[in-house]
Parts: sequence; structure tokens; C-alpha cells
Amino acid sequence: MTITPVNENTVMVYVADRTSPETADKIAAICPLLRAELSQYLIDIVPSYTSILVTFDLVAIGLRDFSRMLKQVLDRAEQMQHQANQSPMIELPVYYGPEVSLDAEDISRHTGLDFEQIIEIHASTVYRVYAIGFAPGFAYLGNTDSRISIPRKQTPRAKVPKGSLALADRQTAIYPKASPGGWQIIGRTPVELIDFERDNLTMFEMGARVKFNPISRAEFLALGGVIEADEYARAADQATRRPQRELA
Repeated sequence: MTITPVNENTVMVYVADRTSPETADKIAAICPLLRAELSQYLIDIVPSYTSILVTFDLVAIGLRDFSRMLKQVLDRAEQMQHQANQSPMIELPVYYGPEVSLDAEDISRHTGLDFEQIIEIHASTVYRVYAIGFAPGFAYLGNTDSRISIPRKQTPRAKVPKGSLALADRQTAIYPKASPGGWQIIGRTPVELIDFERDNLTMFEMGARVKFNPISRAEFLALGGVIEADEYARAADQATRRPQRELA
């Protein structure tokens, strides 16, 4: 691990040179250790795929002294043994039905797979939280199976429905709120991802494991999921053009 100054009161900690579950584990273990041991100096910690941006109070401590203390904490962190099964597991219900899988046809066309195969592959993988950003609660999860890798849309949607589960390259993510977006939509969760009672607003934490569990339309609606009238109509139109998985 290396420490590089960004400005007079911010440093970047480079944990590894590539994204991996092991890197996610290290970052997940380092962040609480920094908060516990350097809390009197910290202003903010921003973890990402392979690094941690650390901002400290320049009034309380200088760059040289803070960097020295930071290195001591990082050295102790490296000596600790952290196993992947220590990371929390988050299981989320997802409806992959035709009303909400807005890009099912494009993904099937790109991958050459039946959409039911895509669902099976996507839902059988345990993902890791590699970064949180773009919007509060938007967690970048990897790695998706290479068989269902697909680029972002060339033209983003003006509005992606809240709870939409999507693919982009070797990552998957859920839109916590309705927003513009260019990822490929394959399903929707009824779970509310933003919680203002939480310190970080979301259930996702760096390094956490995430598993998606397919549910039926009836289960989705019973859990508070919403399907708009135009989405029912779109699904009915699609059903006349291609076979759909029966999830209701």
C-alpha cells in the first residue's frame, strides 16, 4: 500500500493495482480501522475500487504527521488476517419479469443467450461491493459472469425507474432512485435502498457480498414493488413477439 498526497489536507491510499474480491476485503477492513484510530483528525473517507481518499483536519495535524500515523495504521491492517466470509451478505429479491426487464431483448441479442439463461447466470453469482457513488446508495457490484457482459447503452435513458437492476460491462448495480442512466436494465427490486436513519444512507458497505434472489410478479407486488400501466402494456406487446419466462 502506498500513500500519495493529493493536496495539503488530502491523501490517496493505493491499496492494490487491480480490482478483486481480495482488494475489496482489504478496503473494507481498513476503513473502520482508520475511523477508529484516526477519528480525531478525519474529515472524510471515500473508498473506491482500489484506493481510499482520506481528508483530514489541517488545523489539528499537519500532512507529514498525519501521513506517518496513517502509515502505522495501514501497516497494522496489513498484518491482520481478513477472510472473505467475514464480509456481510446482503440478499435482495428481484423480479426479472418482462414488465421491468427493459433491455432483455438487447442483452439476449448481444450475448446470444436466452433471457432465462441470463437470469440464471446473474442470480447464481455472489457479487462484491467495489465502490459506492454516482448517487447515494448506488453500489457498483462485481464481477458479473463474462457470458452476460454488455456495454452501457450508447444513448442513456432520461429516466430509469427506482429499484432497476442493471448491467454494464462486468458490473451490476441497482438504481436506488429514479434517475437518468445508461446501464442495461434486467429487473427490479422492491426493496427501498435509501435509509436516512443510516450513517451512510444505504445498506451497502465496501466489500459486502450481494446475492439476488428471483421472485415472482405477485411476490414483487406484495413486497411493495410498483409496475406502471404502460409497463404492463409493453410486456404484453413483447409477449406477442418472443417467449417469456412465467414469473407470475
